[in-house]
Amino acid sequence: MTTPTPLRLGTRRSALATTQSERVAHALRARGHEVELVAISTLGDTSTHQLTTIGGTGVFAAAIRGRLLDGTVDLAVHSLKDLPVASEPGLVVAAVPPRDDPRDVLVARDGLTLGELPNASTVGTGSPRRESQLRGLGLGLDVMPVRGNVDTRIGFVHSGSLDAVVLARAGLARLGLLGEVTETLDPLQMLPAPGQGALAIECRVDRSDLVAALAELDDPDSRICVTAERALLAALEAGCMAPVGALAEIVEGEDGLELSLRAVVGSRDGSVLLRRSIVASAHHPQDAGRRLADLLLEDGAADLDVDDPPGRPPAHPPDGVKRHPSLIPAPHRTPSDTEQVS
Repeated sequence: MTTPTPLRLGTRRSALATTQSERVAHALRARGHEVELVAISTLGDTSTHQLTTIGGTGVFAAAIRGRLLDGTVDLAVHSLKDLPVASEPGLVVAAVPPRDDPRDVLVARDGLTLGELPNASTVGTGSPRRESQLRGLGLGLDVMPVRGNVDTRIGFVHSGSLDAVVLARAGLARLGLLGEVTETLDPLQMLPAPGQGALAIECRVDRSDLVAALAELDDPDSRICVTAERALLAALEAGCMAPVGALAEIVEGEDGLELSLRAVVGSRDGSVLLRRSIVASAHHPQDAGRRLADLLLEDGAADLDVDDPPGRPPAHPPDGVKRHPSLIPAPHRTPSDTEQVS
């Protein structure tokens, strides 16, 4: 009897990435497939430069996609929000499994919520989208750039280096760290990144057998929602560099199921936040995304200031806040916010 060749699943090396990949591997094994994980280092994991200076979130996917194309691995699992909206020739997203909670969460000292944090509290994030919306709340928070994995960022709060950090709820749930959450942020305050909470399973388009096998893991509603969000992002990226948040949901309408899509585009300093929403047919999610992007562009999204806010980040932490070498850049050194966490 011939032993089936295991499917080689490419994944980043972080605890979160391997946990996500193991979830997909488990689902495939339950369907009779042999699966082995292949850890791959990406530029996004190894570089100490700002993410925006080395190619954006796509740097996490580039190395893995290269291994797919050269046949080193058979399939890959990505955090969908880290996957470029432009398709990669020769590859296909064969499945979007059921999406986890897409919202952001706060992990704060003393169990505080966002509204309970005192004026000038230090809140860490490596995301311009979160920074823009946090500053736009007008709570007087000192938003600071951070880098590192989930445990590292939470550790900044435990050590007293920061008063709080903002992370994706899905990532903490997958790592069993929801006990650290002090508040789940309402999308009215903080819209998530397009695709946040969802996974993408990618393989070569010429592997029809594998495409068919992976299709069994696809969740149609999740795919519809992320398709709308990513279509919006793709349309905005053509003429807008400002931070973008978006959330699509399947809702019950008068004539059946509909697609509710909300988005925000903001200046980096939070002084301008453009929020718009539409309800559209769930059968045409790409059209819905492009329509909402057009509305935002008509309202001036392309003209928003995307430069770093004046005075950010501070050269010295506030009184009583410890300096951490990976957290607060030294004076005259470019801050780094390389790793994005799902």
